[in-house]
Amino acid sequence: MYPWTEWRDHVTSPSNRFVVVDNKDGTYTITPTGEVMQQGTPQDQVRFNNIEAGIVDVHTALNLLMNYALQNAWEIEEGVVTLQNNLAFPFNDSVQTVSLERKIESDLYIVLPEIVSAVGNPGEIVVSDKLVNGFKIAHTGSAKSVTVKYKVIGGNLK
Repeated sequence: MYPWTEWRDHVTSPSNRFVVVDNKDGTYTITPTGEVMQQGTPQDQVRFNNIEAGIVDVHTALNLLMNYALQNAWEIEEGVVTLQNNLAFPFNDSVQTVSLERKIESDLYIVLPEIVSAVGNPGEIVVSDKLVNGFKIAHTGSAKSVTVKYKVIGGNLK
């Protein structure tokens, strides 16, 4: 199981205040000042490698799921959709409806999106409003255009 890290901001009062001392040799010593109200989570190799391990675990689990699906002849539908955003950040109108080609029995299916290309920052891909005949997909970033390849598996259980 992935060991989750609870990240905390480093908070001082007053915030973002420093004492700058001229060392008279062309360098300066910068020291944070103020009372520490909350000690922040250290940003170090152990915690960042934990994140990397979690990402690898998720990719491994997805690959195993896809292999299981293929071995058990689950129906898989694939497609590509281009999401267009005509609004300025932070607004976004990229939501698009995707119709499923095959008939499925329920909305208990998984959509696995993958960004193929983007013009700008795509943010995250969000899948919503799943129905037996389709779903909605959007991105949360400021990108003007995002091309997404998706795979749909499952939907056979009632």
